[in-house]
Amino acid sequence: MSDLAQQEGDFAFDRPTDRDEAQDAAEEARQRLAAEAGDAEAMSVLGAMLLRRGDLDGAEPHLRAATAAGDRAAANNLGVLLHQRGYADEAAGWWRIAAVAGSAAAAHALGRHHRERGDEPAAEYWLRQSAEQGHALGTYALADLLEHRSDNGAEQWMRAAAERGHREAAYRLARALDRQAGRTGEDGPDSGVAAGEPLLDEAEQWYRQAAARGHRRAALHLGAILERRGELKEAGRWYLTSAKDGEARAACALGFLLRDAGDSESAAVWWLRAAQDGDGNAANALGALHAERGETQTAERWYRAAMDAGDVNGAYNLGLLCAEQGRTAQAEQWYRRAAYAGHREAANALAILLLQGGDTTGAEPWFSKAAEAGSVDAAFNLGILYAGRGEERAALRWYERAAAAGHTEAALQVGIARLRDGDELAAERHLRCAAGAGSAEAAYRLATVLDARRPPEPAHELGEPAHEKTECEEWYERAASQGHRRAQVRVGMLAAARGDVVEAARWYREAAEAGSRNGAFNLGLLLAREGSEPEAAVWWTRAADAGHGRSALRLALVYARRGELAEGQRWADRAVRLGPAEVAERAARLRDALREELSA
Repeated sequence: MSDLAQQEGDFAFDRPTDRDEAQDAAEEARQRLAAEAGDAEAMSVLGAMLLRRGDLDGAEPHLRAATAAGDRAAANNLGVLLHQRGYADEAAGWWRIAAVAGSAAAAHALGRHHRERGDEPAAEYWLRQSAEQGHALGTYALADLLEHRSDNGAEQWMRAAAERGHREAAYRLARALDRQAGRTGEDGPDSGVAAGEPLLDEAEQWYRQAAARGHRRAALHLGAILERRGELKEAGRWYLTSAKDGEARAACALGFLLRDAGDSESAAVWWLRAAQDGDGNAANALGALHAERGETQTAERWYRAAMDAGDVNGAYNLGLLCAEQGRTAQAEQWYRRAAYAGHREAANALAILLLQGGDTTGAEPWFSKAAEAGSVDAAFNLGILYAGRGEERAALRWYERAAAAGHTEAALQVGIARLRDGDELAAERHLRCAAGAGSAEAAYRLATVLDARRPPEPAHELGEPAHEKTECEEWYERAASQGHRRAQVRVGMLAAARGDVVEAARWYREAAEAGSRNGAFNLGLLLAREGSEPEAAVWWTRAADAGHGRSALRLALVYARRGELAEGQRWADRAVRLGPAEVAERAARLRDALREELSA
C-alpha cells in the first residue's frame, strides 16, 4: 500500500493506487463484495476509500476487521480515523502497531503525535524511521523538528523531503538558500553578488518546484527573482498564479508590474484585491494613484487603510498629502507618527517642516535620527544646517556621508569645500561624480578646474587642422546646455576665440535672456563689432540696469559719440557708482569731460 496526504503536514493514511473517478463506484462495489466474503485486504481497501471520502462511520468497522486480521495499512488508517474523532491516544496505539510492522505513514503519524505532546526524543525516533523509509511527510517533519532544535542535520533532511516532492520543504529550502546567498553577498571578504549566484540559482530551482506544485508563496518569490532579472513577462505569470491563490503580496507586486507597463486601471484592480486582504503596500499604491488623479479624499482613505494594516508609509504619505494641501499642522502630526515608528524619510520631512517654521533646535535631532537611519537627504540637510551656522567641518562630514551614498548635490558641496581647502584632486573626484550625475554647477566648476591646468594654445595659423574640443570645453558645454549661465558665457567666449561668431552670439544670447549680465555685455560687444550698435545698446542697457558697471560705461561712450552728452554723463555717473575700480576711474574721467563740454 502507498501513502496519501490530505494536505501537506497532515497525518497520512495508506490507500491503494489512485483511480479515475468514473471507476470509483464500481471499484467500491467490488471491494465491498470481497470484504463481505471475508477478504481482509478488501476490508482494508474499502475502509481506506470510505475514510478518504469522509465516511468515518462506514470506514471504522472495515478497518477494525482488517486490523484484527493483521493488515498494517488498516492499522495506520484506523489510527487516522480515531485521531479525526479526537481519540489521539488510542490512535497512537494503532499507529505504533502499524509502524512496528513497517508502515512509514504510521511512523510519521506517531512521530507527529509525540511531538505534539512534547516528547521530542520519541518524536525524532519515529520520524527518522519514516524518513529513512523514504516517506516525504516523515522526512519533512523530521527536518522541521531538527531545524527547531538548530540541529545541523536539518538541511540534509529538508533537501531530502524536497527531492521527494514535498512542496513546503522545497519552499523552505529555497528560502534558506536565498537568505544564505544574501549573507554571502554581504559578508565574505571577496564575496559580492557573484559569490551568491550559485545559491540563488539553486534557490530559484526549488522555488520553481514548489510553485509548480501550487505553493503560492514560492510563486511570489519566484516572481520577485524573475522581476529583478528583468524577465517581467514570466514574473507576471507567477505573480498572477500566486495572486489567484490568495497571496496579497503577489497581487500587489502584479499591480506594480502592470502600472510600470502603463496599465494603471488593471493595476488598480489587483491593488484593490490586495488592499482588501490587508496589504498595506497595495493600499499605499491605491492612495498614490488617487492622489495623482486629484482625488485627495479617496487617497487619504487608502493611506489610512495602509496605516491600519501596520504600514508606516501610510502615515508618511498622509503627511505628504496634507503638506501639499497646506495643512501644515496635520502634516506635522502624521510625519511625527511615522517618524516615531522609525520611518526615516518621515523624520527628514518633519525636520524640514520644523526648519521652515523657524524651529532649528527641533529640526536638528530629527535630521540626525533620519541620517543615522540611512536617509541620504537627511545627511545632506544636516550639512546645510551646519554650514548655515558656519560649522564647516561638521557640515563637510555630513556632505561626505551623503556624497558617498550617491547624493549629487552633496558631492558638489564636498568638491567646493575641497577646492577651498586646496585639495584639487579630491575636489576633482567629487565634482566629476556630481557632474556625471547631472549637476550643471558641478560640470561648470569641474571645467574651471581643468581649464586652469590647460596650457595656452599656440597661435592659429592658416592651414592648421580644425580646433578639437578639450575636456574642459566639453564640461562647459554640458553645463551650458543645462542652462548654467556662467557656463554659457564661457562657451560663448571660447567660440569667439575660435572665430565662431554665430556660436558665440547664440550662447551669449541664451545667457543674457536668462538674466546673465556678463552674457548681455558680451553679446553687446559682439554685436557692436559686427556693426549692430543699436542692438548692442539694448543689451548693455539691460546689463547696466542689473548693476553691470562696464555696460554702463559702454553706454556712456555710445551716447557721447552720438552727441547726447547729458545721457552720456548720466550713464558715466552710474558706471562710477557701479564699478569696479578701473571702470569707475575711466567713467569719472569721461563724466568730468562731458560735464565740461556741457558747461562750455
